[in-house]
Amino acid sequence: MTSIRSLLERTTRSWILRRHLPEEFGRAPIHVSPSAGLGYLFRSLRAVDPLLLSLANEFVKPGAVVWDVGANVGLFAFAAANRAGAGGLIVSMEPDAWLVQLLRRSSAAQPSSSAPVKIVPAAVASELGLRTFCLANRSRCANHLAGYGTSQAGGQREEQVVVTVPLDWLLSYYPPPSVLKIDVEGAELEVLHGAARLFQTVRPIVVCEVGSGTRAEVTAFLRSHDYQLYDAQTAGEKRSPVPLATWNTLAIPAQLQSKSPLSP
Repeated sequence: MTSIRSLLERTTRSWILRRHLPEEFGRAPIHVSPSAGLGYLFRSLRAVDPLLLSLANEFVKPGAVVWDVGANVGLFAFAAANRAGAGGLIVSMEPDAWLVQLLRRSSAAQPSSSAPVKIVPAAVASELGLRTFCLANRSRCANHLAGYGTSQAGGQREEQVVVTVPLDWLLSYYPPPSVLKIDVEGAELEVLHGAARLFQTVRPIVVCEVGSGTRAEVTAFLRSHDYQLYDAQTAGEKRSPVPLATWNTLAIPAQLQSKSPLSP
């Protein structure tokens, strides 16, 4: 089974498919590739990552500004663009140059009723600089900055030099986000450390993938900025606060949490 999967991953690595988001996101077109996950070859987009789609549907409101850190092919970004509408803005950050060209093609294909999606071809980290970026042997969704990554990468097949930017630096160039999504393969704490001003002054809703090695520190960071943590995989009306960040963490700032149906 493993050898068949590996053969599929190698064979379809350069394939690009034009697909459409589910009807509740206006069937907006999006360019995807099995190299970003074999699910894009076999599954409907609704089934590839239903959690991301449900979170975009729940938390992105008309006119919203959304920052997507670690965009991959942009499933969350383009779903958010539909929900935000023409008055919103999506800022999509992705360091993999091959995925960036897919994001740009998808961005150009969006209907005028969707928010513009601005593509920033950079990694997000704690400091402005240059870093080594590792392309995963397996899916590009497991690409990572050197020093991070998970076993899902299956090793690395190439290293590239990429620009890194902190989120606080981006505040000088784009409107602040009401929703911030982070998926950076283990580097989430470094992303947060480069966003102290954003968390002190803007305080967006956060959707973050959190690895086991950073759970305690991510929890401490978010709690120090007065956020309540939830397991994002639990449906909205059934959510209750959790003591520690989960693999899919939803973090709500206190002033919003007090007005939210999530409030205990």
